[in-house]
Amino acid sequence: MSDMVAAFRQAEQLVAMRRPLDALAALAPVLEAEADKPSVQLLAGRAYLGSAQLRRAEEAFRKVIELDPNDHYAHFALGRALQRQSRFTEARLQLKLATAMHPVPEYQEALSEVNARIALNEDVD
Repeated sequence: MSDMVAAFRQAEQLVAMRRPLDALAALAPVLEAEADKPSVQLLAGRAYLGSAQLRRAEEAFRKVIELDPNDHYAHFALGRALQRQSRFTEARLQLKLATAMHPVPEYQEALSEVNARIALNEDVD
């Protein structure tokens, strides 16, 4: 078990250092052994997002929300992953949920960006 904790902590540090691919490599045995843990999926999602593996990030954040629907950060991160895929309407829903749960400036700014993009797209149509 201590090996798993060490691998998880190393992956956390690598994500913080903006080395997402190295983080995913460090996290691989933890993901295999403990894929049903929200914290493991959340860290994997952050690493996938940091390495622009947007579909995998989306899957990881959806898994976190499935396991813990009240995780505001997972809703925020899922919104960001969807936004980066130009899926703005879906992103808006997740960002609204995150902002309602935890109204911090970062979440509110992301929601404003998506709302502006949706409005811009409507003007073009």
